[in-house]
Amino acid sequence: MSSNVSKVAYHVMWNRLISVVEEQAQALVRTAFSTSVREAGDLSAGVYDTQGRMLAQAVTGTPGHVNAMADAVAHFIRRIGFDQMFEGDVYVTNDPWEGTGHLHDITMVSPSFYRGQLIGFFACTAHIVDIGGRGFGADAASIYEEGLYLPIMKFAERGEVDQTLIRIVRGNVREPDQLIGDMYALATCNEIGHRRLIDMMAEFDLPDLDGIATFIFENSRAATLKAIAALPQTEATGSLVMDGFDTPITLNVTVRILGDRIVSDFTGTSGVDKKGINCPLVYTKAYACYALKVAIAPEIPNNHASLAPFQITALDNTIVNAVHPAPVALRHIVGHFVPDAVFNAFDQIVPGVVPAEGAGCLCNFQVSLRPAADQPTPPDAKRSEVLTFNSGGSGARPNHDGLSATAFPSGVMTMPIEATEHAGPVIVWRKELRPDSGGAGATRGGLGQFMEVGAMPGFEFDIQAMFDRGQHPAKGRNGGAEGAATTIALDDGTAMRVKGKQFVPHGRKVMMAFPGGGGYGAPKDRDPDLVKQDLARGYISVEVAQDVYGLSAAAAAEVLKTRDQGET
Repeated sequence: MSSNVSKVAYHVMWNRLISVVEEQAQALVRTAFSTSVREAGDLSAGVYDTQGRMLAQAVTGTPGHVNAMADAVAHFIRRIGFDQMFEGDVYVTNDPWEGTGHLHDITMVSPSFYRGQLIGFFACTAHIVDIGGRGFGADAASIYEEGLYLPIMKFAERGEVDQTLIRIVRGNVREPDQLIGDMYALATCNEIGHRRLIDMMAEFDLPDLDGIATFIFENSRAATLKAIAALPQTEATGSLVMDGFDTPITLNVTVRILGDRIVSDFTGTSGVDKKGINCPLVYTKAYACYALKVAIAPEIPNNHASLAPFQITALDNTIVNAVHPAPVALRHIVGHFVPDAVFNAFDQIVPGVVPAEGAGCLCNFQVSLRPAADQPTPPDAKRSEVLTFNSGGSGARPNHDGLSATAFPSGVMTMPIEATEHAGPVIVWRKELRPDSGGAGATRGGLGQFMEVGAMPGFEFDIQAMFDRGQHPAKGRNGGAEGAATTIALDDGTAMRVKGKQFVPHGRKVMMAFPGGGGYGAPKDRDPDLVKQDLARGYISVEVAQDVYGLSAAAAAEVLKTRDQGET
């Protein structure tokens, strides 16, 4: 650490770096073409030192993206080489194993130069709606079917965009304008981060980032190790079962507290699946680290040093360490369940800290709309791809109810109906909270949602379902009840699968009910006033209030009377 810079000044610079990358992320939100980025915040942004170590990440973004991207920049350095890096360069990839886990994430890295010297890198990632191939879904049998692969390469050299790359991308995807727009948005947000960094360095008269990097890493590592040292030095094994595609999947993890590190060992987890729900280790690592970090050190900023003490191991060719050429398009489905498996182990080591199981993966679906074969073609009709992100309920916490219709662990926001309908000829007929879906407990699990989706007159569509918790709902903790399971069917009662591409004929709707989170603690221990409040808000039915929570018939009747009077 430079002796002529005070700790106070370094703290100011550290906070400034975090604000720089947050502005970088917000620039991406403002300029992106994809609704998944603009409306749901499915992105990440960060700044790195010259060795590719993450200094700071944006608050906006997902743990899966940013923690996976933390390892990606080192791959870019290795592939490109310092001798081939120039001012104005921008590098790109969607390599699932050297990026963030599947082909639908575009990662861009830009070297940052100051006074002619390389001082670091900016990186960002965004989920894009289409990358060609079979489309966003689990139906592929290998990575080769899942879309266009971009190895680590130059998007631009010395400020000149590679037009051959642009033509190749345009020729292989369904939404070329949208994807190319997103690629330029990614490059631009890195440039904005670079400008703000240079402003900071000029203001503080810094020749490079070495001093602030040392300060960030030393303090982050020390604080994380202190938190680990305060834990019982022992181990425990946790597991959970999820639906999978055709057969159930078991996630099994042993968490070992070893003084200067925590090891999460996924031995005993199911093998690679034939369908595209497999998860590369980089994405498993991202969410396993996230789970432990929020459990023991949530206040420490995320960077290379605060993540380093968390070590993740898994056997090759398991569903949490799928190797090339395994299909991985829906790797988030497995990855989003990793924190609950880790929590199931950690709760045995330090009880009363982690929440009950939640909905787990996002309740995503994508609709591929086209003019119906048996109907008159609407004027100006064209095919459209509409991706929408939705959420079930999170698990109840030891002292607080779970959050309803909130994505945990991803943190991705639910898309507004207006944005979804604007993207194509889709109609969302219903979107509301699902009563009684949160698991009962002293603290209640978060509620899932009801959704009814159809198409405009004259259109039919395929729906790519990307759900779970149909057969294995979220379990409660410490006596709490499980949450409600996922259901999906056509409006004529025809049952549908929770995963895979399925045809929806003209005039039909898809009826979906998303899962709730598990409860925490015995339902009999819930504060009666909270039971009355839930009943008044419509979160629970009279039957649940009386039969599960023990509310008297008279008290329930009084709540309903007051609610009805308020509504009129």
